[in-house]
Amino acid sequence: MTQVFFYHNAGDRLGATLELIARASARKKRLLVYAPLAEVAEALDRALWMVPPSGFIPHVQVDSPLAAETPVLIAGRLEHVPFTERLLNLSDDIPPDHGRFASLIEVVGQLDEERRAGRQRAKLYKDHGDEIRYFDWSG
Repeated sequence: MTQVFFYHNAGDRLGATLELIARASARKKRLLVYAPLAEVAEALDRALWMVPPSGFIPHVQVDSPLAAETPVLIAGRLEHVPFTERLLNLSDDIPPDHGRFASLIEVVGQLDEERRAGRQRAKLYKDHGDEIRYFDWSG
């Protein structure tokens, strides 16, 4: 069973995602970010070079030779990943074979389509028997 953490009501989905990645990085926790859309992966990669403002969060693509020693990995596919402790999902669908991950993080924005997709993912996780915890990002 996977523990799923839903952070909903994020006014800025990318900003909330960056903050969650920064928190994990500060705690020395490895994090795999599932971003199957190239434009989302590229936006995240660019943003991680500027967070925090005085530095950056070390990150690479999952297939990089440096993946084994880098705390944050960005993956467009999940077939061959080096660890399964923590996954942050930036897809509008549930990640393939998500049950192999110990924990999964979802960030849901305030737009109607994001909220609908988030509710659908929550229902699928529940149907799968996963434990879900909700956190309101707005306050």
